Amino acid sequence: MMRLTVCALAVTLVAALCSAKSPYQSVLQHSRIRGRQHGTNVCAMQKIQGTEKKYFTNCKQWYRRKICGKPTVVTYECCPGYEKVLGEKGCPAALPLVNIYETLGAVGATTTKMYSDRAKLRGEIEGPGSFTFFAPSNEAWSALPIEILDALVSNVNIELLNALHYHMINKRLTSDDLKHGSSFSSMYQDFDVHIHHYPNGKVVDDAGLTSVLEGPGSYTVFAPTNEAFEKIPSETLTRIMNDPVALKDLLNYHILKNMQCSESIVAGTPLETLQGTMLEVGCDGDQMTLDGKAIVTSKDKLGTNGVVHYINELLIPDSVKTLKELAQGVPQVSTAAKLFIDAGLSPQLSGSEAFTLIAPQNDAFKGTFSMTPETRKLMKYHILKGKLSSKSLYHGQELETLDGTKLRVFVYRNNLCIENACIAAHDKNGRHGTMFIVDKILAPPMGTVMDVLKADNRFSTLVGNIQRAGMTELLNKKGTYTIFAPTSDAFLAMPTADLNKITRDPRELSNLLKYHIGEEFVISGGVTSHTRMKPMSGEKLELAMVKKHNSS
Repeated sequence: MMRLTVCALAVTLVAALCSAKSPYQSVLQHSRIRGRQHGTNVCAMQKIQGTEKKYFTNCKQWYRRKICGKPTVVTYECCPGYEKVLGEKGCPAALPLVNIYETLGAVGATTTKMYSDRAKLRGEIEGPGSFTFFAPSNEAWSALPIEILDALVSNVNIELLNALHYHMINKRLTSDDLKHGSSFSSMYQDFDVHIHHYPNGKVVDDAGLTSVLEGPGSYTVFAPTNEAFEKIPSETLTRIMNDPVALKDLLNYHILKNMQCSESIVAGTPLETLQGTMLEVGCDGDQMTLDGKAIVTSKDKLGTNGVVHYINELLIPDSVKTLKELAQGVPQVSTAAKLFIDAGLSPQLSGSEAFTLIAPQNDAFKGTFSMTPETRKLMKYHILKGKLSSKSLYHGQELETLDGTKLRVFVYRNNLCIENACIAAHDKNGRHGTMFIVDKILAPPMGTVMDVLKADNRFSTLVGNIQRAGMTELLNKKGTYTIFAPTSDAFLAMPTADLNKITRDPRELSNLLKYHIGEEFVISGGVTSHTRMKPMSGEKLELAMVKKHNSS
């Protein structure tokens, strides 16, 4: 028997109100609220411009005035079951109940009404009994492949009649009876019709066509075509196929935990996959999209426990990628990704050993970087031993790099930093490693603070004054310091008499210098608009970050 592989809207004779509102009742109530200024029982509808498609409106659609990216116009119409009365505002008259055959015409399912008559079903549904008809709309019939429609209408006494019976339940069901996950025996060999709820109302699927996943459940499968697999480099595909953990994650990433027919999608919605991460399912006009890409080639292939959509691009989750693939897949770290490869670190980033990659954003690389021994060593600083999570890092922790260098962790109220670089995005978790995206190139420790100052000619005057004040031993011993180091130019800017007076008195010079030294470790990433620090001399220092303004 040919069956209609369409999503159909439920048509029932009775509507009921209850305290726990169904999705259909919620969206209908919102449309009533938006339309009440136009009178009793008036509903606001959003119609996609240039089409006959109309939707009850929810808050998001109402303010965006878009459905699937297409602009809409708001119309005000009688709510279901009501009609206008000449000379009165709104839609005060309740429509009389009629049999389902007549109701088909009233709700715009005229094609279903025509085929019901042709299949000699009219007498049955006008006769005694209680029925619910999940009536395909005119658009649903139009969407059927021509070969299926021809097969149905060429054998009206069997195929068409069976298909229509498959959309009927031999009792009256209201919207309150259509609970999420419920099923009802149809009038075709008691095959089940399964009910699924969506934010924009209720949609019913014709179940029993194909078995998508074995066992009970309610799934959406995005099934990659052969073309999708052919787009993946053979080396990558072979690696995933030979790795049971990666293969399971790959397959689970193509399966949603609930059922989503294409008709249920009116805007981008993040939905959880069996793999555990989110996939944004949306639409662009008539096209279904995944993470903003229109890669769905065929929609709504319905099975007993879910629906299948065909896609022409393989969805590869981060959890199956190598560190090299993770870095190459993030545009904002493309410079770092290239430098890691140029530095000969591909084996470490492509293997199965556990590492954590620290990838600076492109903005961190100023000027041009040539691959020198120093650059190669610098890039090695950005690979940590072990697969780490930023959530498990703690203040004062030491992390070991690929070449054994120790890097310190600093946890601030507003930032989490490794040495001078602060984490700028969520972790990217790969198959064997993790990638931290940071805002700066790492600068590993290069000795004591005195070693740092002596290595930079700009601080030669400061170094001399530290020695003159007898503070060399203090700044060479183990401890935690933050120095706001005045350059030689800063000392020259002082009045000569004041500078001479201070430098002649070691105690006064020591107090001045200690006012420039904080008793804790604070990098620029840990500074907020009002960060207070206790100096070694004086009451407090108040720090703030100020944006530089270019003078024209």
